[in-house]
Order: sequence, then C-alpha cells, then structure tokens
Amino acid sequence: MKKLKFYSLSLLLAVFFTSCVTKKKYTELQSKYESSDRSLMKCSDDLMAANQQITKLEGDLSNSRSELANVQQYRQEQIQDLRNQVSDLQKSRDKQLTQVEDLTVLSKEANRNIEKTLSQITEKDKYIKYLLAAKNKVDSLNLALALNLKKSIGLDMDDKDVDIQVDKTVVMINISDSVLYETGSYKLSARAHEVLGKIAQVIKSRPELEVMVEGYTDNRSIHTATIEDNWDLSVKRATSVVRLLQKTYNVDPNRLIAAGRGEFNKLVLNTSAANMAKNRRTRIILMPKLDQFYDLLDPETTQSAR
Repeated sequence: MKKLKFYSLSLLLAVFFTSCVTKKKYTELQSKYESSDRSLMKCSDDLMAANQQITKLEGDLSNSRSELANVQQYRQEQIQDLRNQVSDLQKSRDKQLTQVEDLTVLSKEANRNIEKTLSQITEKDKYIKYLLAAKNKVDSLNLALALNLKKSIGLDMDDKDVDIQVDKTVVMINISDSVLYETGSYKLSARAHEVLGKIAQVIKSRPELEVMVEGYTDNRSIHTATIEDNWDLSVKRATSVVRLLQKTYNVDPNRLIAAGRGEFNKLVLNTSAANMAKNRRTRIILMPKLDQFYDLLDPETTQSAR
C-alpha cells in the first residue's frame, strides 16, 4: 500500500512536472508565434508598400515615356518646321535671283532703248541737245553756288533760320525774320549785317546774276505810324535788305530787285505760332540775267561753252 502510494505520488509529480514544462514551452511557442505573426504582418505591410511604390514608379515611368515621346514628336515637328522655313527661304531667294536677273535683262534692254531714243533725238534735232546742255550748265552752276553759299555763310546743315535751295534755274535763300529784323519792324538786326555781309560777298563774285529780295509776313494785321499793313511791312523789309546790300556792301543796284509779298504765298497755314514763324521770312533769289539766260539757249553759245 505504501509502495502504491509512493508510485502514485511519483506519477503525480511526474505528471505535474511534465504539465509545467509543456505549458512553459507552449507559452514560448505562443510568444514566438505571435512575434512571427507580427513579423509576417509587417512583411505583408512592407510588401504592400513596396507594391504600391512599384506601381507608382511604373506609373511615373509610363508618364516619363509618354512625355519623352511628346518631346521627341515636338522636336521632330520643330525640325520639320525649320526645314520647311529653309525650303521657303531658298525658294524665295531663287525667286529673287530670278527677278534680279530679269530686272538686269530689262534694265539692259531699257538702257539700250533709251540710248537709241536719245540717239534718234540727237540726230533729228540737235537743238534739243543744246537745250539739255544749257539746263545742265545752269543746274551745275546753281548747285555750286548753293554749296559755296553754305560754306561761305558757315551754315549748320540743321539750321532752320537760314535755308538754301536750288530750284531749276535759281538759287533761293530763305532767312527767318528773327534773324534779320526786330519784332514787328523793318529795322535790321546786328545778326542781319553778319549774314547779309557773307551773302553779299558771294553775290559780288557772281556778276552774271540778278538778285531779287522778297519780303513775307504772317496773316496778323499790323498798322502803325510808319507801317500801313502787311504789304507795306513786307516791301519795307525787302528794301531794307536791298539798301544794306547796295550802301554797306557795294552790290551794284542795277542787279537788285525789291519785292513785297505780304501775307500771301505762305509756306504753311497760319494756325500756330511755329507756322507763323515759318511764314515770316525774307527770300533772296539769285537768278541769271534774262539776256544771259537767252545766251545759254543759243546753240552756238552753248556749243562753244562745251
């Protein structure tokens, strides 16, 4: 009986210890399982995140490939457009070259026709040739005279107060009234003596020319003790210049003509102070004497001059 109890107790202790070991191992296994499960879940999450990243990268790659394809297509279109432009420019150049060649041929033909026509005119009527020679001679003389005047007076090419022009057979010197006269007067200023003195030197060096002095005003009326109206003022201004040329600078009075044009023959409308200033002027006209002009038209005189 005691022996049976001993075995029972031993068996009980064995079962107890066996049961304790199994539960501990179970706990460890449970803990490892839970840890593995957590690791598995984390790996699953990481895998899902990796798959999402791969999907995103694949989308970005697809977009990049699409953009690259668009860029390449745009580049090809640009290259084709540039090629088309170059082709158009080449066609335009070729067309212009053809036009230039045609114009060259046309110009040569036109020159031949002109030469032929001039030759026929010369053969049929030599007097026309003499007239052309006379005109060229007058134009050349007047151009030289204008250049000489500008040089002698020392004009600035942008000077708006003194303007020299060549018109057919005459040279015209337009001088602003602010240079020659006191305001509303025909009395000459100090600067007038300087400018007219230089012009007088040129006039005296060309005894074959007659000199007409014309006075002009704006359209503002004037009436004083010594001036009746604009006609009177323009005439008196012209005669003041003529007297100075004769008495101070010894220009032959037989060559001088004084004329007043009043407010008429204006250059511009009198609608502003600036326009009025342009119309208030004195014009000195250098022109061939009438008999000498006729001499220029004489074929024998013209031919001998050539």
